[in-house]
Amino acid sequence: MTQVQTTAPTTDRDAPILAAENVTMRFGGLTAVDSVSFRVMPGEIVGLIGPNGAGKTTFFNCLTGLYLPTAGRVVFNGAVLPPKPRKVVQAGMARTFQNIRLFANMTALENVMVGRYCRTSAGAFTSIIRGPKFRREERETRERAQQLLDFVGLGPTTDALARNLPYGDQRRLEIARALATDPKLVLLDEPTAGMNPQETRQAEELIFRIRDRGLAVVVIEHDMRFIFNLCDRVLCLVQGRALIEGTPAEVQSDPRVIEAYIGTGPDSDAASASEQDRGRTDA
Repeated sequence: MTQVQTTAPTTDRDAPILAAENVTMRFGGLTAVDSVSFRVMPGEIVGLIGPNGAGKTTFFNCLTGLYLPTAGRVVFNGAVLPPKPRKVVQAGMARTFQNIRLFANMTALENVMVGRYCRTSAGAFTSIIRGPKFRREERETRERAQQLLDFVGLGPTTDALARNLPYGDQRRLEIARALATDPKLVLLDEPTAGMNPQETRQAEELIFRIRDRGLAVVVIEHDMRFIFNLCDRVLCLVQGRALIEGTPAEVQSDPRVIEAYIGTGPDSDAASASEQDRGRTDA
């Protein structure tokens, strides 16, 4: 992968906040992501869809530094980032995971505070002796965490253990923790998985509020109604390759997308052959 460049990050609103250029990820002889290019503009909501096994989460992992792509590069805010999640988060990219990854025996407030610590600077010695800088940053971290709990609608759960929260609230808590890192871009991996319709609507409203705060958002989701109502653009992956990218209307009307999800199958083939035979008989 290309080395980290030393140029200053871009602040151009006309430039993409994230650009993946011909990203490829191979595991031995298996190509999970095959030369995918992808851009996200500031303040944009972009959806990433595809059937199971399409390579969506693998592509997410390449974008967020969990995987080092076999080929291609990922440019964030004008700089090529190293494949180190901590550096990626500090640069301004945050994510949630398909499987909830909260600290189950910590409170909701403590879970969000954990996300905030990438923005604190008190050293180990100051933290041990609980010096003035540590106390000031700890107070600010606690206040910011509470603000984010209020923002995602979990204000009353401050002291509740994460493991005792309903499933939908745990999803929102993960988003609050991601926001605590002060990101410019948030990537959400199946944020409505397992949610009921009411929780799904709440998640949609929350993502719009995140966008309204000036952040860009990328969402992986299997709920097509949710994706097409939410996103400005949608990229469809099939077998690790980009099938189509466009507006929700363009993507949902493309017959290749429909085929990728439901296929043609032997029954459809038989029906087609029957129609052709009937046509010849009528002729």
